[in-house]
Order: sequence, then C-alpha cells, then structure tokens
Amino acid sequence: MKKLVSIFIMLFLPLMASATNYQEGKHYTVVSEQATKNPEVREFFSFYCPHCFRFEPFMAGVKKQLPAGVKFEYNHVDFLRAASPTMQQTLSKAVVVAEQMGMESKLMGAIFNYIHVKRSVFTSEKDVRKIFVLNGVDGEKFDKLMKSFGVNSKAKQMKKKQNYYSKNRGLTAVPAVIVNGRYRIENLAIDKDNFEEDYNNLVKHLLALK
Repeated sequence: MKKLVSIFIMLFLPLMASATNYQEGKHYTVVSEQATKNPEVREFFSFYCPHCFRFEPFMAGVKKQLPAGVKFEYNHVDFLRAASPTMQQTLSKAVVVAEQMGMESKLMGAIFNYIHVKRSVFTSEKDVRKIFVLNGVDGEKFDKLMKSFGVNSKAKQMKKKQNYYSKNRGLTAVPAVIVNGRYRIENLAIDKDNFEEDYNNLVKHLLALK
C-alpha cells in the first residue's frame, strides 16, 4: 500500500507543484476585479492579425481540452489598422453566424486563409457571403442570420467586451486570452519546451481561482 502511495505521489507531485508555481504578474495578469458568473475562456483576436492566424490551430486544441461546463468564447476585435472598423465589425458578425451554424472551425479557417494565404481583401459583406457560400452555406440563410437580432446582439457584446478591457489596459494587442473575465494569460512565461501542456495547465489553474 505504501508503495502505491509513493508511486502516486511521484506521478502527480510535479503537476501539483507546477500549478502552485503559477504567479500573478508573471504567468497571468489580473485585468478585472469582477469575474464572470460562469467559467469561460475568451480569446480576443482579429482575422487581420498574422499572429492570430498562426495561433488559431493551437487555440482549437485548447478549446478541446477545457473541462466540462467551461465555455469558450471567440471575441473578434475591430481596432486593427488593416481594414475599416465597419469591415472588421462585419467579420465579428460573421464569427457569430459561423458559430450558430456549428461551422466555426471551417468558416473561420476560410476567412483566415482568404486574408493571409490568398492575400485577398474584403471590401463588403458580399465578399464574406461568397466565402460562406463556397464553403457550403446557403446564401439566403447567411443573409437572414447577418440581419438577425441574435447575431447583432452577440456582435455588440464582443465590442462591449473589447471596449471594457481596452479601457483598463487589459487588452492592448491580439491574440489575448482572458480566463473567467479576470485573468489574462501571459504567453512569454509559458514553458517553451512544453508549451501546450503548460498552457492547458495554466488555463485550468486560472479556472479554479476565485
């Protein structure tokens, strides 16, 4: 029995030690006094951000590793200089439409690809519609959802969150990941030799904080 206990400690002690070594101001920054009512991981990003484009496959893996009951929220921003705020807000709505269709991975990937691989430019909502249609979405359904109250309301919430964290300097660049509305992850402090595991452990650690 003692041998089994010793093996258990040897296996899990490194993980326990790692969790307790995460430090405020180094691994994460408190960006709000108030936490969200329900546990969440929110990624602030822009389709026009090259680093967001490279980071997105990794974040898809993080999303899959989240504990049950934790919601992952995409939060597209509109403050990059690569396009007009209006066009960026249109893409925020497109994210919501993609989520409502259950096709966010495919459609968001297509938008990223359009900008960063094909080097094409969105000039209007019609351009976004073409991408959706080419990826199997019914054009009329896209039009209807883009005008819907639910989509517009969710897009406005994205903007509201963006403004809140930008105002208190909690959001200064993208991509940025904020856990439970309070804790912004500092990527530079993550173990470079074990980035994925350390990142996921930090996310779980922050989800458990009050």
